[in-house]
Amino acid sequence: MLVWLFNSLSHFYSGFNVFQYLTLRAILGVVTALSIALWTGPMMIRWLTRMKIGQYIREEVTQQHSKAGTPTMGGVMIILAIAVATLLWADLTNRYIWVVLFVTLGFGLVGWMDDYIKIKNRRNLGLTAKQKYISLSAIGLSVAFYLYFTAETSTETTLFLPVIKGAHWQMGLLFIPWVYLVIVGASNAVNLTDGLDGLAIMPTILVAGGLGVFCYVSGNSVMANYLGIPRVPGVGELLIFCSAIFGAGLGFLWFNAYPAQVFMGDVGALALGAALGIVAVLTRQEFVLAIMGGVFVLEALSVIMQVSYFKATKGKRIFRMAPLHHHYEKKGWPEPKVIVRFWIITVILVMIGLATLKVR
Repeated sequence: MLVWLFNSLSHFYSGFNVFQYLTLRAILGVVTALSIALWTGPMMIRWLTRMKIGQYIREEVTQQHSKAGTPTMGGVMIILAIAVATLLWADLTNRYIWVVLFVTLGFGLVGWMDDYIKIKNRRNLGLTAKQKYISLSAIGLSVAFYLYFTAETSTETTLFLPVIKGAHWQMGLLFIPWVYLVIVGASNAVNLTDGLDGLAIMPTILVAGGLGVFCYVSGNSVMANYLGIPRVPGVGELLIFCSAIFGAGLGFLWFNAYPAQVFMGDVGALALGAALGIVAVLTRQEFVLAIMGGVFVLEALSVIMQVSYFKATKGKRIFRMAPLHHHYEKKGWPEPKVIVRFWIITVILVMIGLATLKVR
């Protein structure tokens, strides 16, 4: 929005051309999203508390202190900050901007309905598995079909492997289910990780920052060719979106850090996971997302392994409890220790993911 305004004003004063630079707008995106989250946070927490919109906790979850009743649905402030910052500082003629906003808001809406039902019925069960599956699938598949049929270059539907130079595969129609799996899988993985104070939001911030670098490089023909990564025209504008996630996440972490004043709820977790997934798809860096978001992958795998093993052995378990962070709680680790160690792991994994830029 402001890009168009400053572009028009540049005809009268050339100094406004500075706002055409992606790096400047990315910084402004971080500041804008952070400011909105910090400003709306206290008001939203007070309102959620007054309306008694609190979290319902599974009885078997180990906790150092009771978190039942802590305000939830704080993800609304994250989505609001991301959307406003993106609309203000991104080039709205870029179709990728609208794709990522559609996915983020769509998954956020499903999460909001899930949270609302939990609160209304005063139990830890929201939408049924079937309802959630159909809703998320409808959004994921619609985006997958759109991207396939509007692809302008073969690169946009090609699967690339990091590190191995020249390792790629033109997916054809298989691109559609692949996109669906990445978006929905990333969304649910972040949602499963969101079980401790700040555990999901900090890795999301770090991964968004890492993906932002890939957006910038992939959208720049000189850098993309030099580094040997997929060149996707127009995808550089997604740096603004990633910077908005970064800023909004930091603002939310201010209130979500241990002990949390508010939880993001499914409205935030599903939206943020889907946002990371669609950015990875558009930059053709799905495997890099799996590396940088390794904590999310492990959390999801722990649930899959636990459920599968439990059914196959008629009651035996691999972990003391799933997702993985609860396993370490059951082992006696204090909650802050689990959180910070998972953060440290994510920092390392993001650095490894960024290293694939050069290692080809």
